[in-house]
Amino acid sequence: MSDFDLDVNLADFQQHVLEESGNRPVVVDFWAPWCGPCKSLKPILEKLAAEYGGKFLLAKVNADDNQELATRYGVRGIPSVKAFINGEPVDEFSGALPEDEVRVFLDRLLPSPAEDMRGQAAGLRAAGDMSGALQMLAEASKLDPAHVGVRLDATEIMLDLGEADEARRLLGNLTDDADPRVAQLRARLQFMGEVGEDEAALNVRVANNENDLEARLKLANLHVAAGRYEAGMDQLLEIIRRDRTFEDDIGRKTLLSVFDLLAGDPLVGQYRRKLASALN
Repeated sequence: MSDFDLDVNLADFQQHVLEESGNRPVVVDFWAPWCGPCKSLKPILEKLAAEYGGKFLLAKVNADDNQELATRYGVRGIPSVKAFINGEPVDEFSGALPEDEVRVFLDRLLPSPAEDMRGQAAGLRAAGDMSGALQMLAEASKLDPAHVGVRLDATEIMLDLGEADEARRLLGNLTDDADPRVAQLRARLQFMGEVGEDEAALNVRVANNENDLEARLKLANLHVAAGRYEAGMDQLLEIIRRDRTFEDDIGRKTLLSVFDLLAGDPLVGQYRRKLASALN
């Protein structure tokens, strides 16, 4: 087995394709000796496998000799190229594409250097090193200025830190269809705009007067903006329990907005039950 490509059959498909695809993408070329287009595509794939230096593995499967595999993966014509990641087919094409189009296909499978840095930034963030995470994301952005994920990761950190202006700048003119997180981050930013007071000061107000529902509402907005959803929803439930009429039932209305923000998060079901209990 070379670092770049090998011939694979039914007996070793599990090892060399399904298992190996947990380490790097595996590109499977279903071909046959009689297939003319296969003869033009195969050297392109082999050349690119060597050029990419083992970032993906090219597995060549003779479809005539391995009809069970061809049937299993829906090969209806050859050449048929299927890419596997973590044991599952994730992309494919049929026919002999020119080299530049094959290169585009491969690049979709491989994490960019910016994506690697995102992973490192996520680790720093999980460890509480927000400054280091932001620095890593800034380096990732230099490598790929158009990378939406990098910008949104930085936006999340800025919201966690309460930096609304910088979060707003990072979101810029991104549209909701650029990434599902855009709408969620804009909603968090909107909650942040409803606060206007220091968290410590708000906590003091609530400690001095448990019925200071205005302070509780501001605390709720602040918690939600910072991604502390449970703390925010707990404050909103307390407002509902203490006074349903406060600001035209704003506690319940705001809580429903948080449900929309969290969408399919399991917290929504949990807090819907708590809301039902508070309303009865």
